[in-house]
Amino acid sequence: MSVPSDVWAAGSAYEPYVGRWSRLVAREFVGWLAPSPGARWLDVGCGTGALTSTVLAAAAPARVWSVDSSPAYVAFARGGIPDARATFAVADARKLPVPAASADMVVSGLVLNFVPEPEVAVVEMARVARSAGTVALYVWDYAGEMQLIRHFWDAAIALDARAAELDEGRRFPVCRPPALEGLLGAAGLERVESRPIDVSARFRDFSDYWTPFLGGQGPAPGYAMSLGEHERARLRDRLRARLPTSRDGSIELVVRAWAVRGRRP
Repeated sequence: MSVPSDVWAAGSAYEPYVGRWSRLVAREFVGWLAPSPGARWLDVGCGTGALTSTVLAAAAPARVWSVDSSPAYVAFARGGIPDARATFAVADARKLPVPAASADMVVSGLVLNFVPEPEVAVVEMARVARSAGTVALYVWDYAGEMQLIRHFWDAAIALDARAAELDEGRRFPVCRPPALEGLLGAAGLERVESRPIDVSARFRDFSDYWTPFLGGQGPAPGYAMSLGEHERARLRDRLRARLPTSRDGSIELVVRAWAVRGRRP
């Protein structure tokens, strides 16, 4: 099985999949950074705008530049965040259209694993941070406690060993603290530290969990939609049997991200 290109194009499909949980993680992340009011922020890989909207609501920024390589996501975020302090643009994380030393806070949420050269992106983030500025990011704990996706791949691999090639926990080694801290240290950042951010993901019923996987956004939904109807039904039934379901039909999972931060000398 060849690894297909990951699809990130429809904000309306991404939001019910992981967007709703990424917004909860964003709140904890911004609180951990404890930013001063009036700071200039750059959100690298803004996606549907979860982190940008959280910064605007909770950090009292002077300005937020938000960039993403997906024109569709930029359009979605721009349309959903009518705040004059926010500016959106299509840009590659490896070549940011921002002057050096121009931002107080350079952040990125849930995107580093999908950048072809993550080390280049982190160096760019460090470049645009001012002296004593903060560079910080977070990624899903794909190999561990991002249970929403971990359950999916464990069920898929049990039915189809080839699915292991697409499993984010195996494809993306930069989802644990040593690798994340190493990237920031190699970019010349100081006082590098990491922490887990756990939030509860509660689904009303199995359909609330399963339906977002039919939206085709990201590796797991992309794999689900690549299957024939019969194979997809087998995967659905195996997931239904393995998920921790309460008497009322609800499902509660842990969703973990690893966050890391450092300071520009």
